[in-house]
Amino acid sequence: MRHRMSGRKLNRTSSHRKALFINMAAALIKHEQITTTLPKAKDLRPIADRLITLGKRGTLHARRQALSRLGGDAKLVDKLFTTLSERYGDRRGGYTRVLRAGFRYGDSAPMAVIELVDRDVDAKGQDSGPVQETDEAEEEAVVA
Repeated sequence: MRHRMSGRKLNRTSSHRKALFINMAAALIKHEQITTTLPKAKDLRPIADRLITLGKRGTLHARRQALSRLGGDAKLVDKLFTTLSERYGDRRGGYTRVLRAGFRYGDSAPMAVIELVDRDVDAKGQDSGPVQETDEAEEEAVVA
């Protein structure tokens, strides 16, 4: 019997699952919208909501808990405790939204977009890795 057993195993070990949700929660707070499979998005929703609730609490203990649950990224914790706590200060819950996004091409897995309610549109794709910069001289050489 599966009484009082919550969450999905997602075909991973418990340590892999924990690392997966730490990374996904960090990406969701950084970009405020991510695309993933539907079961992962549904399992990520309560984790993200609890993190925002910690941000609204604003105590030192809550900050340390959030720091451990986000893999030690201080910039994300600062965003959580300043920007997001102000944005959701009067909201009593339901900080995230899961939207179905069709099926993945390779294996027909159901996809979903999980995003923060009242999100900042400019945060999407911000600081998402190295960016290749080209010089004007290289562009002129290509055109000529």
